[in-house]
Amino acid sequence: MFDVGLLIEGETRPASGNRTFERRDPLTGGVATRAAAAAPADAIKAADAAAAAFPGWSALGPNARRALLLKAADALQARAPEFVERMAAEIGATQAWAGFNVHLASGMLREAAGMTTQVGGEIIPSDKPGCMAMALRQPAGVVLGIAPWNAPVILGVRALAMPLACGNTVVLKASELCPGTHSLIAEVMTSAGLPKGVVNVVTNAPADAAAVVEALIAHTAVRRINFTGSTKVGRIIAETAARHLKPVLLELGGKAPLLVLDDADLDEAVKASAFGAFMNQGQICMSTERIVVDSKVADTFVSKLATKAASMPAGDPRKGKVALGSVISREAVERVLSLIDEAVGKGAKVVAGGKAEGTVMQATVVDGVTPAMKLYHEESFGPVVSVVRVDGVDAAVKTANDTEYGLSAAVFGRDIVRALDVAKRIDSGICHVNGPTVHDEAQMPFGGTKASGYGRFGGRQAIDEFTETRWITVETQPGHYPI
Repeated sequence: MFDVGLLIEGETRPASGNRTFERRDPLTGGVATRAAAAAPADAIKAADAAAAAFPGWSALGPNARRALLLKAADALQARAPEFVERMAAEIGATQAWAGFNVHLASGMLREAAGMTTQVGGEIIPSDKPGCMAMALRQPAGVVLGIAPWNAPVILGVRALAMPLACGNTVVLKASELCPGTHSLIAEVMTSAGLPKGVVNVVTNAPADAAAVVEALIAHTAVRRINFTGSTKVGRIIAETAARHLKPVLLELGGKAPLLVLDDADLDEAVKASAFGAFMNQGQICMSTERIVVDSKVADTFVSKLATKAASMPAGDPRKGKVALGSVISREAVERVLSLIDEAVGKGAKVVAGGKAEGTVMQATVVDGVTPAMKLYHEESFGPVVSVVRVDGVDAAVKTANDTEYGLSAAVFGRDIVRALDVAKRIDSGICHVNGPTVHDEAQMPFGGTKASGYGRFGGRQAIDEFTETRWITVETQPGHYPI
């Protein structure tokens, strides 16, 4: 069991009244983590600490910030075994998924380090003689990052890496489902030598989440919010921030389609589909939820995918090598099974998987899914993928866009020009030709459209999210005024 406190001003502290909550192992039911249960007053102290640290951190030279972020990246990588252990205990993650989390998160810190000297500006021509006009980008202030449990190291680090690179200080609101993993990120940042108060972490019991988040958003020093999570909660975050006129970066739910055109390399499409649908038990915002396949190749494709899915072992990742570990909770498994049962009741067919034991669920493929079924529309966030058969490219594009979400997508076809044209017609922030829907790199502009949110993490685009643009002028000649 891991014991976790709040990190405020570089120190580990208990919550008010020494309140704690427990996160239980989804596989064994035992206590994985006992964490401090912050009240709104504790959250305010964390924001106060970040505000106090802001002047010094924002004034620090870009190369000094770069050096500290690079040191943090190395420290994160060095503690990979601890992250693997905590992710297995808190969310039932496989070693492969936890290891990838550490790998990509360390890359995000290195990419952010490289961006410290890219926070630039421009000289803008002025019509006023003797006036030099500049657009400068400056740190916004305190950034509130709210990270989820499903890719806890990746998304926890992403919530703070670019804000720090831009000269902001951060309060990370940890997920109630992985407080130990998120707190370990803060330990890493502190061990790398970041000044006190630059990174602060708040953990809270599930019942207190709304009050804690509202207190943080309302804090006068908090100038930006980034949230990764469900669309339902994202709407609440956006509405709360709007009342305080604070910008929000939202990366929300998805229903990623993978289109298999009639000229696709089916073996490659199967590999990408299985990876996209079943990696981390389908609990990724980019997970392949619907495979839209041309009827000319559907029978062959479905047969190959069913064989692939049936070959993927599921179980407790601590007891042997498995492709699929635990789903986050029994309630989540029951919801996925209910979606499958409803689809089967309306004519769909389970061609692989469809069973679960506790929180371990087999890789499941459901063929013949139609718009009449909930599985067609709702984000499953579990190890199930639906197959929708269509006739022709236009029908494939229409089906791909028949969703409220718009995060990631993929198109498979040997005719690259045609496949690229199809990709351009899909309403999503991300689309890959002949690659899986699950694909993330630190330097890419990551984000979605529609109910999948707005704004972009990663690369130069993230600079726009975490800085203020200011218009500053310098007069170089005597002024001439009409009065």
